[in-house]
Amino acid sequence: MSVRTRGGFTLIEVMISVVLLTVGVMALVGSSAMTARMIGRGKSSTLVGQRTSSRFDYLRQLAASTSPACTSASFANGDTTAHGVRETWTITQPISPNTRLIQMIVRYKAAGRPVADTVQTLILCK
Repeated sequence: MSVRTRGGFTLIEVMISVVLLTVGVMALVGSSAMTARMIGRGKSSTLVGQRTSSRFDYLRQLAASTSPACTSASFANGDTTAHGVRETWTITQPISPNTRLIQMIVRYKAAGRPVADTVQTLILCK
């Protein structure tokens, strides 16, 4: 009597392998969707940060453009909208004789919902 051995996999082993492979692929799909959302949010945050920084730089230039500083007619409260980003800034009365507090509220959409960020800075008026 001879015993024959066959090489290969049983049906149960193949089915378990397919289930494990499916679970792994589904996990990768879920993480790639989350990564895409995070990249989109990062893009919005970067755009808002750049716009805010540009607006503050512009207001600093306006403040320094007159003598005495911070007396330009253009150095005032404002509101603008571009590329789906709305900026509203308020220049408050001096905290000290040589400074102004600027508060900017930036509104935009991120992940399909409205978001509002508030940023403040001090501008020296020397």
